[in-house]
Amino acid sequence: MQTHELVSLSGAVAVVTGGGRGIGQAIVTRLAAMEATVILTGRDEARVQQVARDLEARGHRAEGIGCDVTNLASVEALGDRLRKSYGRVDILVNNAGIGGPSGLLHELAPADWDAIFHTNLRGVYYMLRSVVPLMIATGAGHIINISSLAGKNPLPRAAYSASKWALNGLSYGVAEELRAQNIRVSVICPGSVDTGFSPRRGDKDTQKMLKPDDVAHAVVMLVTQEPQSFISEVLLRPTQKP
Repeated sequence: MQTHELVSLSGAVAVVTGGGRGIGQAIVTRLAAMEATVILTGRDEARVQQVARDLEARGHRAEGIGCDVTNLASVEALGDRLRKSYGRVDILVNNAGIGGPSGLLHELAPADWDAIFHTNLRGVYYMLRSVVPLMIATGAGHIINISSLAGKNPLPRAAYSASKWALNGLSYGVAEELRAQNIRVSVICPGSVDTGFSPRRGDKDTQKMLKPDDVAHAVVMLVTQEPQSFISEVLLRPTQKP
């Protein structure tokens, strides 16, 4: 773990959606410590700006930008800002996601279905649409999509699970599309993570659950790979079943 922290990402620009809390904040903190310039986004603009200020106070380069990944105009505005202010994006972590309400699929309101898929899937498409051209222009990049083991195993919460299965498929397909551009696309599928947003936190032993920094560590491993290879998928489980 410590060896990866010694690798410098100085000069790299990293964008993390849902960067104001939980897994996203842990990823932003780790990348900033490796000297990357980090841009963290989220719907709560005040929150992401505060996290960015805290990082800057510790000597890191950070900016918090309000952005709703479900809103195309919002994402396009983010893309324009990245282009004008930084001219490049080297790392994109699509972390923003929601679990939706619990309950059986046939009881799920259509509006809740739409919210899950608009955030967990369409939002990733919008981000790729805005950021990939910047990576192609510089001839390289890392894209990491934060999925879930719910996208690998049949679990209840069918709409959430389906959105993550779809995200995995999108990730594999985009990886093939962008390999020739020297852009590596990976997906991380963690089990239940100990955050306030974990849909299964209440029935788990939180001491044994994955922590946000475990996912951040996996991101670090992916962006510090040797250039001739890439890890397309990481399945992340706790050592002890919670």
